[in-house]
Amino acid sequence: MSEHLSDSTTPVSASPNASHDAPSPRTVARATRGTMALFFVNGATFATWGVHIPTIKARFELSDAMLSFAMLAVAGGAILAMGPVGRWVGRVGSARASMLSGLFYAVATIAILAMPSFVLLLPALLMFGMCNAGFDVGMNAQAATVEASRTRPVMSALHGMFSLGGMAGAAFGGLMLSLGVAPLAHAVMMAVLTAAVSVGAHPGLLADHPVLPSAAHHREHATRALWLLGLMAFLGLIGEGAMYDWTSVYMRDVTAAPTDWVSFGYAAFSGGMACGRFGGDWLRARLGDGPTLTASAWTGFAGIVIALLLPVPVAALGGFCLMGLGAANMVPIFFVAASRLPGVAPAEAIARVARFAYVGLLMGPVLIGGAAHLTNLRAGLALVALTMGWIALFGARAARRYLVAAPAAGTR
Repeated sequence: MSEHLSDSTTPVSASPNASHDAPSPRTVARATRGTMALFFVNGATFATWGVHIPTIKARFELSDAMLSFAMLAVAGGAILAMGPVGRWVGRVGSARASMLSGLFYAVATIAILAMPSFVLLLPALLMFGMCNAGFDVGMNAQAATVEASRTRPVMSALHGMFSLGGMAGAAFGGLMLSLGVAPLAHAVMMAVLTAAVSVGAHPGLLADHPVLPSAAHHREHATRALWLLGLMAFLGLIGEGAMYDWTSVYMRDVTAAPTDWVSFGYAAFSGGMACGRFGGDWLRARLGDGPTLTASAWTGFAGIVIALLLPVPVAALGGFCLMGLGAANMVPIFFVAASRLPGVAPAEAIARVARFAYVGLLMGPVLIGGAAHLTNLRAGLALVALTMGWIALFGARAARRYLVAAPAAGTR
Protein backbone atom coordinates (compact mmCIF):
# COMPACT_ATOMS: atom_id res chain seq x y z
CA MET A 1 0.00 0.00 0.00
CA SER A 2 1.15 3.50 -0.76
CA GLU A 3 3.04 5.43 1.90
CA HIS A 4 0.67 8.38 1.54
CA LEU A 5 -3.09 8.56 1.92
CA SER A 6 -3.91 10.98 -0.86
CA ASP A 7 -4.15 8.45 -3.65
CA SER A 8 -7.64 8.74 -5.08
CA THR A 9 -7.90 4.95 -5.21
CA THR A 10 -7.46 4.61 -1.45
CA PRO A 11 -10.78 3.72 0.23
CA VAL A 12 -11.94 5.67 3.26
CA SER A 13 -11.48 2.67 5.49
CA ALA A 14 -7.92 1.84 4.43
CA SER A 15 -5.20 1.96 7.06
CA PRO A 16 -1.46 1.62 6.45
CA ASN A 17 -1.09 -0.21 9.75
CA ALA A 18 -3.79 -2.77 9.05
CA SER A 19 -3.21 -6.39 8.21
CA HIS A 20 -6.09 -8.36 9.63
CA ASP A 21 -9.27 -10.26 8.89
CA ALA A 22 -12.09 -7.75 8.57
CA PRO A 23 -14.72 -8.01 11.32
CA SER A 24 -18.31 -8.64 10.33
CA PRO A 25 -20.66 -5.67 9.78
CA ARG A 26 -22.60 -6.71 12.89
CA THR A 27 -19.43 -6.67 14.98
CA VAL A 28 -18.45 -3.27 13.62
CA ALA A 29 -21.94 -1.89 14.29
CA ARG A 30 -21.75 -3.09 17.91
CA ALA A 31 -18.32 -1.51 18.34
CA THR A 32 -19.61 1.74 16.83
CA ARG A 33 -22.46 1.88 19.35
CA GLY A 34 -20.11 1.11 22.23
CA THR A 35 -17.67 3.80 21.16
CA MET A 36 -20.50 6.32 20.82
CA ALA A 37 -21.49 5.54 24.40
CA LEU A 38 -17.91 6.12 25.57
CA PHE A 39 -17.76 9.51 23.87
CA PHE A 40 -21.13 10.47 25.34
CA VAL A 41 -20.24 9.64 28.96
CA ASN A 42 -16.85 11.31 28.59
CA GLY A 43 -18.54 14.55 27.59
CA ALA A 44 -21.17 14.22 30.32
CA THR A 45 -18.60 13.51 33.02
CA PHE A 46 -16.36 16.39 32.01
CA ALA A 47 -19.41 18.66 32.07
CA THR A 48 -19.98 17.55 35.68
CA TRP A 49 -16.66 19.15 36.58
CA GLY A 50 -17.64 22.29 34.70
CA VAL A 51 -21.00 22.53 36.46
CA HIS A 52 -19.32 22.35 39.87
CA ILE A 53 -16.55 24.87 39.28
CA PRO A 54 -18.66 27.53 41.08
CA THR A 55 -19.37 24.97 43.84
CA ILE A 56 -15.66 24.44 44.40
CA LYS A 57 -14.97 28.18 44.30
CA ALA A 58 -17.58 28.85 46.97
CA ARG A 59 -16.66 25.86 49.13
CA PHE A 60 -12.99 26.80 49.45
CA GLU A 61 -13.57 30.58 49.12
CA LEU A 62 -11.21 30.83 46.17
CA SER A 63 -10.22 34.02 44.44
CA ASP A 64 -10.45 34.14 40.65
CA ALA A 65 -6.68 33.66 40.47
CA MET A 66 -6.75 30.54 42.67
CA LEU A 67 -9.72 29.16 40.76
CA SER A 68 -7.77 29.61 37.53
CA PHE A 69 -4.90 27.71 39.12
CA ALA A 70 -7.27 24.85 39.94
CA MET A 71 -8.57 24.80 36.36
CA LEU A 72 -4.99 24.81 35.10
CA ALA A 73 -4.32 21.67 37.14
CA VAL A 74 -6.88 19.74 35.07
CA ALA A 75 -5.41 20.86 31.74
CA GLY A 76 -1.87 20.42 33.04
CA GLY A 77 -2.57 16.87 34.15
CA ALA A 78 -3.90 16.01 30.69
CA ILE A 79 -0.92 17.56 28.91
CA LEU A 80 1.60 15.82 31.17
CA ALA A 81 -0.09 12.45 30.75
CA MET A 82 -0.42 12.46 26.96
CA GLY A 83 2.99 10.96 26.16
CA PRO A 84 2.90 8.07 28.66
CA VAL A 85 -0.80 7.47 28.02
CA GLY A 86 -0.26 7.11 24.27
CA ARG A 87 2.42 4.48 24.80
CA TRP A 88 0.30 2.66 27.40
CA VAL A 89 -2.77 2.53 25.17
CA GLY A 90 -0.57 1.25 22.34
CA ARG A 91 0.65 -1.59 24.58
CA VAL A 92 -2.62 -2.73 26.17
CA GLY A 93 -4.94 -1.91 23.28
CA SER A 94 -7.61 0.75 22.99
CA ALA A 95 -10.46 -1.52 24.11
CA ARG A 96 -8.88 -2.45 27.42
CA ALA A 97 -7.45 1.04 27.91
CA SER A 98 -10.90 2.61 27.41
CA MET A 99 -12.36 0.36 30.09
CA LEU A 100 -9.57 0.84 32.64
CA SER A 101 -9.19 4.59 32.13
CA GLY A 102 -12.98 4.96 32.26
CA LEU A 103 -12.98 3.33 35.69
CA PHE A 104 -10.17 5.56 36.93
CA TYR A 105 -11.95 8.58 35.43
CA ALA A 106 -15.08 7.67 37.39
CA VAL A 107 -13.15 7.47 40.66
CA ALA A 108 -11.38 10.77 39.93
CA THR A 109 -14.76 12.46 39.35
CA ILE A 110 -15.83 11.51 42.86
CA ALA A 111 -12.46 12.51 44.33
CA ILE A 112 -12.57 16.14 43.15
CA LEU A 113 -15.85 16.72 45.02
CA ALA A 114 -14.84 14.71 48.08
CA MET A 115 -11.60 16.52 48.92
CA PRO A 116 -11.78 18.29 52.32
CA SER A 117 -9.22 20.99 51.54
CA PHE A 118 -7.86 22.98 48.61
CA VAL A 119 -4.38 21.51 49.18
CA LEU A 120 -5.77 18.03 48.55
CA LEU A 121 -8.03 19.23 45.74
CA LEU A 122 -5.12 20.26 43.50
CA PRO A 123 -3.57 16.77 43.17
CA ALA A 124 -7.08 15.35 42.74
CA LEU A 125 -7.66 17.74 39.84
CA LEU A 126 -4.28 16.82 38.38
CA MET A 127 -5.27 13.14 38.49
CA PHE A 128 -8.68 13.97 37.03
CA GLY A 129 -6.93 15.58 34.05
CA MET A 130 -4.63 12.57 33.66
CA CYS A 131 -7.53 10.11 33.77
CA ASN A 132 -9.45 12.21 31.28
CA ALA A 133 -6.42 12.09 28.96
CA GLY A 134 -6.33 8.30 29.24
CA PHE A 135 -10.02 8.02 28.46
CA ASP A 136 -9.70 10.49 25.57
CA VAL A 137 -6.80 8.69 23.92
CA GLY A 138 -8.28 5.22 24.49
CA MET A 139 -11.67 6.04 23.01
CA ASN A 140 -10.18 8.01 20.08
CA ALA A 141 -7.84 5.14 19.26
CA GLN A 142 -10.82 2.77 19.34
CA ALA A 143 -12.73 5.26 17.16
CA ALA A 144 -9.89 5.17 14.62
CA THR A 145 -10.03 1.36 14.61
CA VAL A 146 -13.81 1.43 14.16
CA GLU A 147 -13.62 3.91 11.28
CA ALA A 148 -10.89 1.90 9.56
CA SER A 149 -13.19 -1.15 9.72
CA ARG A 150 -16.14 0.64 8.10
CA THR A 151 -16.92 1.62 4.53
CA ARG A 152 -18.05 5.08 5.66
CA PRO A 153 -16.41 7.52 8.08
CA VAL A 154 -17.79 7.94 11.59
CA MET A 155 -15.18 9.91 13.57
CA SER A 156 -16.99 13.24 13.32
CA ALA A 157 -20.25 11.76 14.60
CA LEU A 158 -18.40 10.18 17.51
CA HIS A 159 -17.03 13.59 18.47
CA GLY A 160 -20.56 14.88 18.08
CA MET A 161 -21.59 12.39 20.75
CA PHE A 162 -19.00 13.97 23.06
CA SER A 163 -20.60 17.38 22.45
CA LEU A 164 -24.06 15.92 23.00
CA GLY A 165 -22.85 14.30 26.21
CA GLY A 166 -21.47 17.63 27.37
CA MET A 167 -24.82 19.32 26.83
CA ALA A 168 -26.69 16.50 28.55
CA GLY A 169 -24.24 16.46 31.45
CA ALA A 170 -24.54 20.21 31.92
CA ALA A 171 -28.34 20.04 31.80
CA PHE A 172 -28.44 17.16 34.29
CA GLY A 173 -26.02 18.98 36.56
CA GLY A 174 -28.19 22.08 36.48
CA LEU A 175 -31.21 19.96 37.38
CA MET A 176 -29.36 18.39 40.33
CA LEU A 177 -28.38 21.83 41.60
CA SER A 178 -31.95 23.11 41.29
CA LEU A 179 -33.21 20.10 43.26
CA GLY A 180 -30.64 20.66 46.00
CA VAL A 181 -28.83 17.35 45.40
CA ALA A 182 -25.45 17.31 47.14
CA PRO A 183 -22.53 17.80 44.71
CA LEU A 184 -20.85 14.61 45.93
CA ALA A 185 -24.03 12.61 45.33
CA HIS A 186 -24.23 14.04 41.81
CA ALA A 187 -20.59 13.06 41.20
CA VAL A 188 -21.27 9.52 42.42
CA MET A 189 -24.22 9.18 40.02
CA MET A 190 -22.09 10.29 37.08
CA ALA A 191 -19.21 8.06 38.17
CA VAL A 192 -21.50 5.01 38.31
CA LEU A 193 -22.76 5.81 34.80
CA THR A 194 -19.23 6.23 33.44
CA ALA A 195 -18.01 3.00 35.06
CA ALA A 196 -21.05 1.06 33.84
CA VAL A 197 -20.64 2.25 30.25
CA SER A 198 -16.87 1.63 30.29
CA VAL A 199 -17.33 -1.96 31.47
CA GLY A 200 -20.45 -2.61 29.40
CA ALA A 201 -18.96 -1.35 26.13
CA HIS A 202 -15.70 -3.28 26.50
CA PRO A 203 -16.78 -6.72 25.20
CA GLY A 204 -18.07 -5.20 21.96
CA LEU A 205 -15.03 -3.08 21.11
CA LEU A 206 -12.62 -4.07 18.33
CA ALA A 207 -9.06 -5.28 18.64
CA ASP A 208 -6.63 -2.68 17.32
CA HIS A 209 -5.11 -3.23 13.92
CA PRO A 210 -1.49 -4.40 14.16
CA VAL A 211 1.27 -1.86 13.62
CA LEU A 212 3.50 -3.19 10.87
CA PRO A 213 7.28 -2.63 10.90
CA SER A 214 8.29 0.28 8.70
CA ALA A 215 11.43 1.63 7.11
CA ALA A 216 13.34 4.57 8.56
CA HIS A 217 12.06 6.96 5.88
CA HIS A 218 8.47 5.98 6.78
CA ARG A 219 9.13 6.85 10.42
CA GLU A 220 10.65 10.18 9.41
CA HIS A 221 7.60 10.79 7.22
CA ALA A 222 5.33 10.05 10.21
CA THR A 223 7.31 12.38 12.47
CA ARG A 224 6.99 15.27 10.00
CA ALA A 225 3.30 14.56 9.60
CA LEU A 226 2.70 14.56 13.36
CA TRP A 227 4.44 17.92 13.77
CA LEU A 228 2.27 19.42 11.01
CA LEU A 229 -0.95 17.87 12.32
CA GLY A 230 -0.01 18.99 15.83
CA LEU A 231 0.60 22.55 14.68
CA MET A 232 -2.80 22.69 12.97
CA ALA A 233 -4.47 21.16 16.03
CA PHE A 234 -2.78 23.81 18.19
CA LEU A 235 -3.98 26.64 15.94
CA GLY A 236 -7.46 25.19 15.55
CA LEU A 237 -7.93 24.77 19.28
CA ILE A 238 -6.74 28.32 19.95
CA GLY A 239 -9.87 29.41 18.13
CA GLU A 240 -12.08 26.87 19.87
CA GLY A 241 -10.78 27.83 23.32
CA ALA A 242 -11.29 31.51 22.54
CA MET A 243 -14.90 30.87 21.54
CA TYR A 244 -15.66 29.00 24.75
CA ASP A 245 -14.27 31.76 26.99
CA TRP A 246 -14.82 35.02 25.11
CA THR A 247 -18.10 34.83 23.20
CA SER A 248 -20.22 35.91 26.17
CA VAL A 249 -17.87 38.80 26.92
CA TYR A 250 -17.97 39.87 23.26
CA MET A 251 -21.76 39.79 23.22
CA ARG A 252 -21.94 41.93 26.37
CA ASP A 253 -19.11 44.42 25.85
CA VAL A 254 -18.82 44.78 22.06
CA THR A 255 -22.28 44.12 20.62
CA ALA A 256 -24.07 45.59 23.66
CA ALA A 257 -26.50 42.68 23.55
CA PRO A 258 -29.37 42.55 26.06
CA THR A 259 -28.50 40.68 29.24
CA ASP A 260 -30.60 37.66 28.33
CA TRP A 261 -28.77 37.40 24.98
CA VAL A 262 -25.26 37.29 26.43
CA SER A 263 -25.10 33.51 26.82
CA PHE A 264 -26.43 32.99 23.29
CA GLY A 265 -22.93 33.54 21.85
CA TYR A 266 -21.62 30.39 23.51
CA ALA A 267 -24.82 28.54 22.57
CA ALA A 268 -24.52 29.58 18.91
CA PHE A 269 -20.94 28.35 18.73
CA SER A 270 -21.77 25.07 20.50
CA GLY A 271 -24.80 24.52 18.30
CA GLY A 272 -22.70 25.07 15.20
CA MET A 273 -20.14 22.58 16.52
CA ALA A 274 -22.77 19.92 17.14
CA CYS A 275 -24.41 20.34 13.72
CA GLY A 276 -21.02 20.36 12.01
CA ARG A 277 -19.94 17.15 13.68
CA PHE A 278 -23.11 15.20 12.97
CA GLY A 279 -22.96 16.32 9.33
CA GLY A 280 -19.21 16.06 9.00
CA ASP A 281 -18.97 12.40 8.07
CA TRP A 282 -21.34 12.98 5.13
CA LEU A 283 -18.96 15.65 3.82
CA ARG A 284 -15.86 13.57 4.50
CA ALA A 285 -17.30 10.60 2.61
CA ARG A 286 -18.05 12.73 -0.46
CA LEU A 287 -15.21 15.25 -0.52
CA GLY A 288 -12.38 13.56 1.36
CA ASP A 289 -10.66 14.93 4.44
CA GLY A 290 -8.44 17.46 2.62
CA PRO A 291 -11.24 19.43 0.93
CA THR A 292 -13.40 19.12 4.05
CA LEU A 293 -10.61 20.60 6.17
CA THR A 294 -10.10 23.47 3.73
CA ALA A 295 -13.83 24.21 3.59
CA SER A 296 -14.05 24.00 7.39
CA ALA A 297 -11.23 26.49 7.89
CA TRP A 298 -12.74 28.95 5.42
CA THR A 299 -16.13 28.61 7.11
CA GLY A 300 -14.58 29.35 10.51
CA PHE A 301 -12.66 32.28 9.04
CA ALA A 302 -15.82 33.73 7.46
CA GLY A 303 -17.74 33.32 10.70
CA ILE A 304 -15.29 35.17 12.91
CA VAL A 305 -14.81 37.92 10.30
CA ILE A 306 -18.58 38.47 10.17
CA ALA A 307 -18.72 38.73 13.95
CA LEU A 308 -15.86 41.23 13.98
CA LEU A 309 -16.96 43.41 11.07
CA LEU A 310 -20.63 43.49 12.09
CA PRO A 311 -20.57 43.88 15.89
CA VAL A 312 -24.32 43.69 16.39
CA PRO A 313 -26.00 40.82 18.28
CA VAL A 314 -27.69 38.98 15.39
CA ALA A 315 -24.65 39.15 13.09
CA ALA A 316 -22.32 38.08 15.89
CA LEU A 317 -24.50 35.08 16.69
CA GLY A 318 -24.51 34.04 13.04
CA GLY A 319 -20.76 34.45 12.89
CA PHE A 320 -20.18 32.38 16.02
CA CYS A 321 -22.44 29.65 14.63
CA LEU A 322 -20.38 29.56 11.41
CA MET A 323 -17.21 29.44 13.49
CA GLY A 324 -18.61 26.39 15.28
CA LEU A 325 -19.45 24.73 11.97
CA GLY A 326 -15.92 25.38 10.77
CA ALA A 327 -14.17 24.17 13.89
CA ALA A 328 -16.33 21.05 14.29
CA ASN A 329 -14.47 18.60 12.07
CA MET A 330 -10.88 19.73 12.47
CA VAL A 331 -9.91 17.56 15.44
CA PRO A 332 -11.67 14.45 14.07
CA ILE A 333 -9.79 14.85 10.77
CA PHE A 334 -6.46 15.41 12.54
CA PHE A 335 -6.94 12.34 14.73
CA VAL A 336 -7.91 10.10 11.79
CA ALA A 337 -4.89 11.28 9.80
CA ALA A 338 -2.56 10.66 12.76
CA SER A 339 -3.99 7.20 13.40
CA ARG A 340 -3.21 6.06 9.84
CA LEU A 341 0.44 7.04 9.64
CA PRO A 342 2.63 4.01 8.86
CA GLY A 343 4.80 2.55 11.60
CA VAL A 344 3.21 4.46 14.52
CA ALA A 345 0.68 3.04 16.96
CA PRO A 346 -2.59 4.98 16.45
CA ALA A 347 -2.90 5.69 20.19
CA GLU A 348 0.60 7.16 20.37
CA ALA A 349 0.05 9.28 17.26
CA ILE A 350 -3.31 10.54 18.51
CA ALA A 351 -1.81 11.38 21.90
CA ARG A 352 0.94 13.45 20.30
CA VAL A 353 -1.55 15.48 18.27
CA ALA A 354 -3.91 15.76 21.25
CA ARG A 355 -1.13 17.26 23.38
CA PHE A 356 -0.79 20.12 20.90
CA ALA A 357 -4.57 20.50 20.87
CA TYR A 358 -4.77 20.74 24.67
CA VAL A 359 -2.03 23.39 24.73
CA GLY A 360 -3.91 25.40 22.10
CA LEU A 361 -7.18 25.07 24.01
CA LEU A 362 -5.40 26.23 27.16
CA MET A 363 -3.48 29.09 25.56
CA GLY A 364 -6.22 30.41 23.27
CA PRO A 365 -8.20 32.32 25.90
CA VAL A 366 -4.98 33.66 27.43
CA LEU A 367 -3.62 34.90 24.10
CA ILE A 368 -6.93 36.54 23.21
CA GLY A 369 -7.11 38.15 26.66
CA GLY A 370 -3.57 39.49 26.38
CA ALA A 371 -4.20 40.94 22.94
CA ALA A 372 -7.49 42.43 24.12
CA HIS A 373 -5.72 44.05 27.08
CA LEU A 374 -3.18 45.70 24.77
CA THR A 375 -5.76 46.75 22.15
CA ASN A 376 -9.41 45.67 22.35
CA LEU A 377 -11.42 42.45 22.20
CA ARG A 378 -12.19 42.79 18.49
CA ALA A 379 -8.49 42.98 17.72
CA GLY A 380 -7.84 40.09 20.09
CA LEU A 381 -10.37 37.86 18.35
CA ALA A 382 -8.75 38.75 15.02
CA LEU A 383 -6.08 36.23 16.07
CA VAL A 384 -8.72 33.53 15.62
CA ALA A 385 -9.32 34.71 12.06
CA LEU A 386 -5.57 34.48 11.43
CA THR A 387 -5.37 30.90 12.69
CA MET A 388 -8.34 29.82 10.57
CA GLY A 389 -6.95 31.62 7.54
CA TRP A 390 -3.54 29.97 7.91
CA ILE A 391 -5.09 26.50 8.07
CA ALA A 392 -7.25 27.26 5.01
CA LEU A 393 -4.45 28.75 2.89
CA PHE A 394 -1.41 26.72 3.93
CA GLY A 395 -2.02 24.05 6.54
CA ALA A 396 -4.65 21.99 4.72
CA ARG A 397 -2.63 22.06 1.50
CA ALA A 398 0.57 20.98 3.27
CA ALA A 399 -1.24 18.16 5.08
CA ARG A 400 -3.26 16.92 2.11
CA ARG A 401 -1.01 13.93 1.40
CA TYR A 402 -1.57 12.70 4.97
CA LEU A 403 -5.36 12.98 4.82
CA VAL A 404 -7.91 10.38 3.77
CA ALA A 405 -9.13 10.77 0.20
CA ALA A 406 -12.73 10.47 -0.88
CA PRO A 407 -13.59 6.98 -2.14
CA ALA A 408 -13.48 6.39 -5.87
CA ALA A 409 -16.77 6.74 -7.75
CA GLY A 410 -18.95 3.72 -7.24
CA THR A 411 -17.43 2.68 -3.89
CA ARG A 412 -19.58 4.86 -1.65
